[in-house]
Amino acid sequence: MQVPHNSFVVVADGRKMLFFRNEGDAEFPKLQVERKQVQDNPADRDQKTDAPGHTFDASGGGGRSAYEEVDFHQLEEDRFAAETAELLRKRALRNEFESLIIVAPPRTLGELRKHYHKEVEKRLAAEVAKDLTGHPVTEIEKILQAE
Repeated sequence: MQVPHNSFVVVADGRKMLFFRNEGDAEFPKLQVERKQVQDNPADRDQKTDAPGHTFDASGGGGRSAYEEVDFHQLEEDRFAAETAELLRKRALRNEFESLIIVAPPRTLGELRKHYHKEVEKRLAAEVAKDLTGHPVTEIEKILQAE
């Protein structure tokens, strides 16, 4: 994949976002970190205090049903993706980038898409459905070149 000079590259998952600027050329990207944010998001079991509630059948049948369990960990990851999309919206409206490449796992990418502003969509050059937040910058550059 070509990564144009001065492109904005966002590598994110549900708990970490890295904002890069390509200081290199289109064929040989040199990503410089502009911003890094890591969200503390414990496992779902560590965020719950109680079991899901139950309700009784009001029709007199004597049945009970349990409420669906909430996955607090996933809710937090989705909220973090929405926050990332909001940061992109603000930067797009300030014309801080012309070309944008987003790299995120498929689920996070799907959540980001729900929140893209039209100005972000206009600047979106590519999306890569991979989790690269744990990779060193040089590895991210190589993977983007190979896409």
